[in-house]
Amino acid sequence: MALDIELLSEHFGKFRRKKRRDGVARPIQEVDVNTRRSFSAALFVGMFVCLAIAGLRESNAQAWPTKQPVRVIVPLSAGSAIDIVARVVFEQVSKQLGQTFVIENRAGASQTIGAGAVAKSDPDGYTILVASSTLTVVPSTMANLTFDVGKDLAAVAALASVPTVMVVSPAKGHNTVHDFVKAAKAKPGSVTYGSAGRGDSTHLAAERFRLAAGFEGVYVPFKGAPEVLTEIMAGRLDFYFSPAAPALPLIRDGKLKPLATASSKRGSAIPDVPTTTEAGFANSDYEFWIGAFVTAATPRPLVDRLHQEITKAIESAAVRERLKSIGGDPMPMSPNQFGDLIKREIGVNASVVKAAGIQTN
Repeated sequence: MALDIELLSEHFGKFRRKKRRDGVARPIQEVDVNTRRSFSAALFVGMFVCLAIAGLRESNAQAWPTKQPVRVIVPLSAGSAIDIVARVVFEQVSKQLGQTFVIENRAGASQTIGAGAVAKSDPDGYTILVASSTLTVVPSTMANLTFDVGKDLAAVAALASVPTVMVVSPAKGHNTVHDFVKAAKAKPGSVTYGSAGRGDSTHLAAERFRLAAGFEGVYVPFKGAPEVLTEIMAGRLDFYFSPAAPALPLIRDGKLKPLATASSKRGSAIPDVPTTTEAGFANSDYEFWIGAFVTAATPRPLVDRLHQEITKAIESAAVRERLKSIGGDPMPMSPNQFGDLIKREIGVNASVVKAAGIQTN
């Protein structure tokens, strides 16, 4: 809290001035005792108030939550990878705190409807957003956003990294990602690829790989992962970077062939599948993460408290096992580290969007 500026100005105004023989006034360095004591008292009171407010904020953060329920807004439909991770993590947080956490699905507009609602919510910790790395793409693909991703949302915790897996139909006969690229270059512009929405994470993963591998293709947008996977299995679409969760059962049943993952390291659920960078395609990695956010005005002690409870939940054996079952891996980092990652990705994705010629909505 700022000190009372008028009070300080009044005290500083009591400095006496003395004229030199040449008639020019100069300030006297000494301040009278009463002025010095009064200024010291004002400074002490200001410092005390600041410390008291900081202590109050810390106390409020430790007491949170004192009312129910806490809303967890998921900007996609129920059953999506983000929705599953949100339910797994906050079910555990609910047990830890003995409080009710309600998942509220607000799908639409590349996650921006739900994210915008949280950005404009009260900064009290009772409205939490669980969204994906798509949030770092929309600043470059959506022209009329009603909020600023980098400024209006505060990063709390990365919940999990869920690798996107490059899948093809087994009937295509590609045994490795190099086989696929060789075939794609042999027939320029004939390869088709899709995603669960223009400009979403799966689209960016495909574009980063395509640009790194150096082949042309035709992009086909879909409404969701199930539709894209159906087209891949039928052989009508050539490749798709699918989130691991919906792809894993189909991979295990032999209905999809995994060629590579776009993440920075191999997924624990599919350890035999190499990453695109391991395969030799530099700058092709794309980390599909899921994270928790609150409105940017939320006091830092409350952000830290939320981070503490979420981290505790993720570190529990039950949550780790359930995340692993859908291909999720822990992604431990502080709120500051997570915030820095988001800022970097916004810049990188802007370059990819421009290079790939992705149209702005």
